[in-house]
Amino acid sequence: MNVSEAVESRTSCRAFLPTPVPGSTVRAILDAARRTPSGGNLQPWHVFALAGEPLADLLATIRGKLPTHPRGDGAEYDVYPAKLGEPYRTRRFRVGEDMYATIGISREDKLGRLLQFARNYEFFGAPVGLFFCIDRQMGPPQWSDLGMYMQTVMLLAREQGLHSCAQESWCVWHRTVGEFLALPPELMLFAGMALGHRDPDAPINRLKSERAPLEEFASLRGF
Repeated sequence: MNVSEAVESRTSCRAFLPTPVPGSTVRAILDAARRTPSGGNLQPWHVFALAGEPLADLLATIRGKLPTHPRGDGAEYDVYPAKLGEPYRTRRFRVGEDMYATIGISREDKLGRLLQFARNYEFFGAPVGLFFCIDRQMGPPQWSDLGMYMQTVMLLAREQGLHSCAQESWCVWHRTVGEFLALPPELMLFAGMALGHRDPDAPINRLKSERAPLEEFASLRGF
């Protein structure tokens, strides 16, 4: 698989098969992603990978807290701006509607939507859960570097025949995850990522979100 094929075939997978992923494969992906660029070569990423019993223990802890803490611990950062303008607001609305349409959940079915959203905290059934953290002294440029590392991981996963789903939704469980992973106080949880084999029969995995045409966001001059 070449890079273009990996980019084109990468989607946010929201239903995984229980097929285990060897630890050697996860290690190889995370290790190869070290070549991700970062300003000043700070390499500001910190990664924690869970599978098997440790992953099951964490998910059981979250599952036990959800009934009394449906919003988790409260996020340490805003995933989206409070007043999201256009065209971003429409894009976000559209992808949500398209996703729920694949599994027949209407906008009026609030409970159905909540239950589906809660699947984030099961890593959508993936056998591997990754957590990405960053030192609190870092600023927006280093957050960008961490995002590049995550993208590299997702593309390398495709090379291995795997799929993924980046999940900023895990930020609302920062305290619980931090305690479980015994994170030092200087590390902040940024996002989770589900990793595993895509369930080809799951309707939700048919979604391939729209992308704006090049002319909408790029200006090429002197060509």
